[in-house]
Amino acid sequence: MFFIDFLNQYNWAFLLFSTLLGLTVGSFINVVILRLPKMMENQWRSDCNALNGVDDVPESKPFNLSQPASHCPQCSHKIRAWENIPVVSWLLLMGRCSQCKHPISPRYPLVEAVTGILSLVVAHHFGVTWTALAALILTWALITLSMIDFDVQLLPDNITLPFLWLGLLLSLTAIFTEPRSAILGAAAGYLSLWSVYQLFKRLTGKEGMGYGDFKLLAMLGAWLGWQYLPQIIMLSALVGAVVGILLIVLRGRDRNIPIPFGPYLAAAGWISLMWGEQINQAYLRWSGLI
Repeated sequence: MFFIDFLNQYNWAFLLFSTLLGLTVGSFINVVILRLPKMMENQWRSDCNALNGVDDVPESKPFNLSQPASHCPQCSHKIRAWENIPVVSWLLLMGRCSQCKHPISPRYPLVEAVTGILSLVVAHHFGVTWTALAALILTWALITLSMIDFDVQLLPDNITLPFLWLGLLLSLTAIFTEPRSAILGAAAGYLSLWSVYQLFKRLTGKEGMGYGDFKLLAMLGAWLGWQYLPQIIMLSALVGAVVGILLIVLRGRDRNIPIPFGPYLAAAGWISLMWGEQINQAYLRWSGLI
């Protein structure tokens, strides 16, 4: 209680705490981005072996989100605590391993910095409330999903489905929306993209998106309600179209190479989380409906 009162009294402390927490979570998100797809691949291989009656060869060492400890992929140097401070360590090490001097991807501090900045924006927007905590958790999940989809064109059920259920449960408290709207949002979110997928596949013989996109939009519908789905779809389609065209024009990207849609859905969902009501009101005023 004292801690909450302190944060309420000193808003700067709450913003600083949220930023530092976001930076720390960003460091963990880097681990999830790297390891979760490999963990899922290992599980799929084990399941296939079991289905085919093949003896599964266990991993010589455990591989999960906590093991093995973070290390340099080049020389296996174990990352020490001072080398794992979000953003700061990368800058102090000048982007290189302290032992072998192998370059460390700048994406690691970038993910940490983006997570910290977005956490600051969320904290400033919602203040010291339970809504801010829920919004922070959703923001971190969307960052994780976006990066995994960008890397391997996969939106893991391990994240989308638990967060879909969490959104439905939170609707009981009416933090973002009420239960009826959340249930309709989850159903409509899934079915809307599923319908587009089926129509596109029948017209072209190609799969325009994956089932993970359906589940992600269902998850956002459960959190924000069905009323925000049109906004999320339009925003994600607009950003996706612009980025896709730029990739083709500027980088000569092959039109047949799939571009993950999950990051655009996630970005649109976050924008709706933060300013969805203002966007809807601005549109209604512009269209003359109010």
